[in-house]
Amino acid sequence: MIDAVGNPQSLLLLGGTSDIALATAERYARQRPLRIVLAARPSERLEAAAERLRSTGSTVTTVSFDARDPGTHGEAIEKAFADGDIDISIVAFGMLGDQEKLWTDVEAARELAEINYVAPVTVGVLLAEKLRKQGHGHIVALSSVAGERVRRSNFVYGSSKAGLDGFYTGLTEALRPSGVKVTVVRPGHVTSKMTEGLSEAPLAQTPEQVAQIIVESVRKGKELVWAPAQFRYVMSVLRHLPRVIFRRLPF
Repeated sequence: MIDAVGNPQSLLLLGGTSDIALATAERYARQRPLRIVLAARPSERLEAAAERLRSTGSTVTTVSFDARDPGTHGEAIEKAFADGDIDISIVAFGMLGDQEKLWTDVEAARELAEINYVAPVTVGVLLAEKLRKQGHGHIVALSSVAGERVRRSNFVYGSSKAGLDGFYTGLTEALRPSGVKVTVVRPGHVTSKMTEGLSEAPLAQTPEQVAQIIVESVRKGKELVWAPAQFRYVMSVLRHLPRVIFRRLPF
């Protein structure tokens, strides 16, 4: 279980090669070695991620997980919990995609919707069942400021994140009576593998900076946070702009 000062004994990273998820695991492992389960498609990247976390002294296992194959998600979650309770589960998988292709190519749009929305919903339902049964636990869902008000420049991606955000925000309330907690994290631009090649954006963060926000937010029991915190005020303004002005903004 998570101890009195907020340190877990076990982690599940769904999206086990995610830069943010790995940085979060490393930050927790600085306090003490953990039992960590990495769930992702088998690959050299997954094995490298496992070795990276083993170097912290943690015990690391891997589970095959394919976001696009929801029929296998139940088996993956069962395997992830096979060695005992999971204190913190981080839902960190997702894709960005080619923003112009996404609204003109059916298959590309479907793939993104399945990975960024359908899969987070199925694993969210499965995690909620497991955590309610074990009587404790915390889910961290990586959303995005892109879902708060969808922009023309990335509206397919943004709409998928809006759906994820809405589901986990609702799951926060549904799980409240059970004592299971949920934290929805809304990062802006994060300099990572996913954004490689894109222009730097205002208020950009590193995976390590977002990881610090995640750890502090879980410790304090926060249910919704922005990364960085300034985005809360930026998005509050953007949400209330009239559409005729919003569409003229340079993004």
